[in-house]
Amino acid sequence: MDTESFLATASELLAVPSTADRPGDLHRALSFVTEFVGPGFTVERFESGDKPSALLYPGPARPRFQVILNAHLDVVPAPAAQFRPRREGDRLYARGAQDMKVSALVEAQVFRELAAGLPYPLGLQLVTDEEVGGRDGTRHQIGLGVRAGFVVIGEHSGLRIVTDSKGMITATLRAAGRGAHSAYPWLGDNALVKLNRTLARLLAAYPVPAEEIWRTTVNVARIETPNQAYNQIPASAEALIDIRFPPEDADLNGKSPAEITAYLASFCEPGVTPVVDHADPPHHASRDRPEIRALQRAAAGQGYRPDFLRKHGAADARFYYQQGIDAVTFGVGGDGQHGPDEYVDTTTIAPYYRALRDFIQAPTG
Repeated sequence: MDTESFLATASELLAVPSTADRPGDLHRALSFVTEFVGPGFTVERFESGDKPSALLYPGPARPRFQVILNAHLDVVPAPAAQFRPRREGDRLYARGAQDMKVSALVEAQVFRELAAGLPYPLGLQLVTDEEVGGRDGTRHQIGLGVRAGFVVIGEHSGLRIVTDSKGMITATLRAAGRGAHSAYPWLGDNALVKLNRTLARLLAAYPVPAEEIWRTTVNVARIETPNQAYNQIPASAEALIDIRFPPEDADLNGKSPAEITAYLASFCEPGVTPVVDHADPPHHASRDRPEIRALQRAAAGQGYRPDFLRKHGAADARFYYQQGIDAVTFGVGGDGQHGPDEYVDTTTIAPYYRALRDFIQAPTG
């Protein structure tokens, strides 16, 4: 790999502000990577919810893949300056540098170099909606019959292997009360107060941790009421919550949306109703799989400890897990994802490229 040439190309991709609210730039980022792969491959295109995605493979007909390399090209919003990549020593700063355009481009390069000559079918799956849930990209393609024996998702991991990640629930708590003049509170029923008491109960059960810990967490993402007046009691209010839970949480893991709704209702004041928007289970891949042992050898061959990681954030691996397909995260190093100082550690790029090549050429060792 010519690292300098690669970084120049990666900087062009990082300059594309491919956020969910910019469909033209989602298409531009997708086209950039498919053109980077070059001719000689089938490019199967998909679109759902205004989010484009693609699946690349050798040959005219889609096979059942032995391995899929999966990458997302969308990023979370950032100021314009973060879409002007800059290098400082061994760091390349930009929105998406760590999460996960650089890993995506490495996967694309490995695919274009090896896919046509392999004795098994390899696919490259490119999506543009992972940061907003993944349902219109990876899940949409799976729903249309895309299958594999094993999936490598290029999310950042510092060449460690992520076999486990938490489940995710997004829910809305809706409070109904009765409006009145604020000088006469006994005539009204304050929906916002009821909502706050409900949230207090929930956060008492799941307090914000002071440090990293493998347990259920609850984030209150938004609280709002349509009331705009000081002297009016709110008649309605709602809160958005995001719950991440490990498989050990028996209250949430393995439960249906109806059961999760009932569980959340146990924290609610009268007049507060929970609505589960999405519920995805924790993801797990068997560490005994030969593909995972092959990935460990490939990482060790580049001087990296082949450790396993558990991730608190959800990734598109969960959609494969729900189909009984093992998927892992394996990507470059860096830090600051979703923050003002996001960067990729450029010293990890070439080792990641070589490890991925070694794995692809002998996925089951």
